[in-house]
Amino acid sequence: MKHQFIKVAAASPALKIADPAYNATKIIEIIEQQSEKNTELLVFPELSLSGYTCGDLFLQQPLLDGCLSALKRVAEATKGKKMLVFVGLPLAHDGKLYNCAAALSNGEVRGFVPKTHLPNYNEFYEARYFSPAPEGTSWHRLGSGEGDGAYLSAELVFRDEAHPEVAVGCEICEDLWAAGSPSVRLAARGAVIIVNLSASNETVGKREYRHKMIAAQSGKNVCAYVYAAAGECESTSDTVFAGNSMVYENGVCLAESKPFSGEICEAEVDVGFLSNERRRINTFRADPENGDWLDATFVTENDLTLRAVDPMPFVPQGEGERRERAEQILQIQAHAFARRLKHTASRTAVIGVSGGLDSALALLVTCRAFDILGKSREDILAVSMPGFGTGIRTKNNATSLMQALGVTSRQIPISQTVLKHFKDIGHDPAEMNATYENAQARYRTMVLMDLANETGGLVVGTGDLSELALGWCTYNGDHMSMYAVNCSVPKTLVKYLVRAEAERLGGRVEIVLKGVLNTAISPELLPPDEEGNIAQKTEDIVGPYELHDFYLYHFLRRGDSPAKTLYLAARAFAGKYDRATLKKWLVVFYRRFFAQQFKRNCVPDGVKVGSVSLSPRADLRMPSDASAALWLEEAENL
Repeated sequence: MKHQFIKVAAASPALKIADPAYNATKIIEIIEQQSEKNTELLVFPELSLSGYTCGDLFLQQPLLDGCLSALKRVAEATKGKKMLVFVGLPLAHDGKLYNCAAALSNGEVRGFVPKTHLPNYNEFYEARYFSPAPEGTSWHRLGSGEGDGAYLSAELVFRDEAHPEVAVGCEICEDLWAAGSPSVRLAARGAVIIVNLSASNETVGKREYRHKMIAAQSGKNVCAYVYAAAGECESTSDTVFAGNSMVYENGVCLAESKPFSGEICEAEVDVGFLSNERRRINTFRADPENGDWLDATFVTENDLTLRAVDPMPFVPQGEGERRERAEQILQIQAHAFARRLKHTASRTAVIGVSGGLDSALALLVTCRAFDILGKSREDILAVSMPGFGTGIRTKNNATSLMQALGVTSRQIPISQTVLKHFKDIGHDPAEMNATYENAQARYRTMVLMDLANETGGLVVGTGDLSELALGWCTYNGDHMSMYAVNCSVPKTLVKYLVRAEAERLGGRVEIVLKGVLNTAISPELLPPDEEGNIAQKTEDIVGPYELHDFYLYHFLRRGDSPAKTLYLAARAFAGKYDRATLKKWLVVFYRRFFAQQFKRNCVPDGVKVGSVSLSPRADLRMPSDASAALWLEEAENL
């Protein structure tokens, strides 16, 4: 299994009602096609061997016998293939008739899963023909030979022999809609993938409701959900079926076959992420001892061919969704800071404005917070503190932004004071080392803190999530504040928030913010070059933020190993970075992340806005002296 991905598919064959031989032929054709694509888990709709809309024909022995013969043909077609296949059929067992899913692998019927919840409120009235799943587990004979048969139970879980973490449970159509869905029990017993053989008819609004149901089921069960829907070849006497199949993973839709399209729904499921998520969420209750486990062989070593890997996982893809998400985040930041200002009865907010993106976002959030409280923006004290490396462009950005937002602005040059400090501590200013840089950052923080004391206010932190992850901040300098509004906003998202606020405010503010958006990222602690250009570009030193944000997301949110992270990065950034560059910055990421934990263990309060936070009080409990050896060894040897 390559990096713990499993290829799954849901197909709706062009069947004939009550013609199992014909239907088996069509199912076998799809099995052969999907085998060529290295599909490992293939699901067909409810009663796919007979057709769902047979009505009273389900009570006819010829149809039941024909379905068993067809089942054996389909099972034989799986021989020699690494694939687990689910098909539906009516099955007579111990004097009752059950609506069953049959699991097939390597030429054998591995088990029968009967439907638990039978609808009796609609035009299909399944309870007229079928019985609900019986209690316990029994053996269904398929021939006269010893062992020629399979277990029948609604509690069966099918797992790969070589990869037992890949476990599959099954429920049928109405089981999903019922309050006591079998999938809840099956997931607790270890099924990380749930398949649903369904025959949900198409009516106005049902597709949307179906999405909500499957999203919720896959999310609360922390599983993948493969839903195979009956198609338009079913009888249309009273209803129509659209073949609207779907694949979800932990509440997120990976793939969908559009209604009436005849498409096969294909996706690649990240079993590793689901397993990691179940370990992380302690409300997920595992009960593996009570399951009926059956082995099969279906996992292969496929490369990803379908799954899109988002290069910016913190940033929504669609423009409309980005705007909506930006507004939501800005509201969270502003309301959180407004609450802190109100609680501390602060008269002012003090913020250092550099002319860069992070301080621009923090100032915009602060203005929102003051607007929420009905406080005058004149009580926001925005301070520009030009130093050795401050360029004309960023200085103008800072001044223009403060004026456009109507806050109180001050400019306090720091160069002469820092030079005096160098003399006090015996540092040669010609030596532009860490002391040269950090002294500026710490003095700026001291100025802000003292101004806050002087005006009865709070110092607003401007540092973002990406800087915290890399430790790209000066300890007790820009590392410290009285409330950090940006602390869980990654660098790749900051510019979208600034752009969204620029568009909302318009006018002079928008013009200024566009200039900020086009300014290179830099701490500006080293003097400009001879032409006055920024000499210290952050991404030249620590690496591209888009890579580090990608690595951070896959490390903390997905729980991916270095090898898996590099594999996914190569897909996400294909054509932009070569493998050597991706590996170089991946090693830098692990080295810096572990080495800089001591800074994160004493960060100020700040609001969490997304799924990843580095606060020791929110998400990350990690010792400052933890070794990175395991991660670095794997990354360096890739």
